[in-house]
Amino acid sequence: MKILLVEDEERLASFIRKGISAEGYEVEVAYDGRDGLALFRREIFDLIILDVNLPQLNGFELCRLIRSENEAVPVLMLTALDSLADKSDGFNAGADDYLAKPFEFQELLLRLRALTRRSGSRPKQILRLADLELNLDTKTVTRAGKRIDLTTREYALIEYLMLNKGKIISRVDISERVWSLNFDTNSNVIDVYISYLRKKIDKDFSPRLLHTIVGMGYVLRED
Repeated sequence: MKILLVEDEERLASFIRKGISAEGYEVEVAYDGRDGLALFRREIFDLIILDVNLPQLNGFELCRLIRSENEAVPVLMLTALDSLADKSDGFNAGADDYLAKPFEFQELLLRLRALTRRSGSRPKQILRLADLELNLDTKTVTRAGKRIDLTTREYALIEYLMLNKGKIISRVDISERVWSLNFDTNSNVIDVYISYLRKKIDKDFSPRLLHTIVGMGYVLRED
């Protein structure tokens, strides 16, 4: 079970991380909203804990962005803002639960367990960009509702690009993550597979999503 904790108070973040790690959870920590969003887009999490008063991007805004890309992952808001209006803002942003500071650590654990049990019956881990969808559970890809048949390598490539959508990915990154560390970087096989993928996800659809950035790599994004 992997948890993303976004909390700008470093001592509190360390306390929470240590406590829930002792319960068998794997925890990644971000100390501001932008770093939290970047981590969310780079890795797969089973549950997310968000503070509200975060630097760069507040918890409500971050929750809305998370919800726009993943409707299923449970989100717990953990904050000193505990008025009814604040809670309403949190739930309207897409939070599943709201725990006010200060809190008993045991209550936090109980809420985490309840959220993970509840999420077990939901559809999980859908990545989206425009009308392109990738289901990480079933390993299927659709665009505009049409299923796109991919080879194992093509799927691995689109999954890596979707997890890093909006970010320029170099050929070296792709070779290490999708192929292997011993991959021959002088080979044109990556370009060949990018071409295969582009024909399948872009040729008959609009807008184009898979772009080549000359001299830098590739990026999956809307123009």
